Amino acid sequence: MANISVRHADFADRGVLITGGGSGIGAALVEGFAAQGAKVAFIDIADEPSRELGERLSKTARHPVLYLKADLRNVAETKAAVDRAAQQLGSLSVLVNNAGWDDRHEFETVTEEYWDNAQAINVKQMFFVSQAAVPHLRKAGGGAIVNFSSIAYLLNMGGLPAYATAKAGIIGLTKSLAGKLGTENIRVNAILPGMIVTERQKKLWLNDDSITAMVARQSLKRVLVAEDLVGPCLFLASNASAAMTAQTLIIDGGAL
Repeated sequence: MANISVRHADFADRGVLITGGGSGIGAALVEGFAAQGAKVAFIDIADEPSRELGERLSKTARHPVLYLKADLRNVAETKAAVDRAAQQLGSLSVLVNNAGWDDRHEFETVTEEYWDNAQAINVKQMFFVSQAAVPHLRKAGGGAIVNFSSIAYLLNMGGLPAYATAKAGIIGLTKSLAGKLGTENIRVNAILPGMIVTERQKKLWLNDDSITAMVARQSLKRVLVAEDLVGPCLFLASNASAAMTAQTLIIDGGAL
């Protein structure tokens, strides 16, 4: 992973829960928090890569990295996983809502079933994960929630209306939760990534032409990768951003 030279001493031995942590951006975040000495748990539905990641990181991290399998579309299953994470970590101070589904889909072909599933994966679960985690953050005396949105809804992209709707909704959720939880010393902020090139993205959506076109649009003329989101997420979750809440942080290489 990218070398994160900034060390946040306040993460040492703190409980951190990350959703969608088994691969891609989520895996980079899991590794980044573990490297800071945090007690890290992550939820994912993809069993094999998640187990491999947890086992690999547990060999060198200060604390074992805990993988919990759950389908975040199932509210009861989600709550059980969050409670188990808090119990096994001993406390919970940071929640990173990273899980999502950036499936491409045409306006004319979207069915009611597809729409509901997309919202369940991208925004509904984020609310209920937060609802389950907040009592544990309260018990810890406060903490931080970092929600992952996307610049997709700002780009007028016609090929993913359900996804764009959900990612816009995450900003509303972030601001509402920040207003609700601020008096309890719980901060809520959002990260909006640009085009982050992962193996999954290259396999499903991206090719050399689309990557080149976005890099040309960016002020920073390089490909953005998952590790580019680790530092910003650590910042928002740490005491370095102690007075920051209800805000959005765009990490897109200057594309907007």
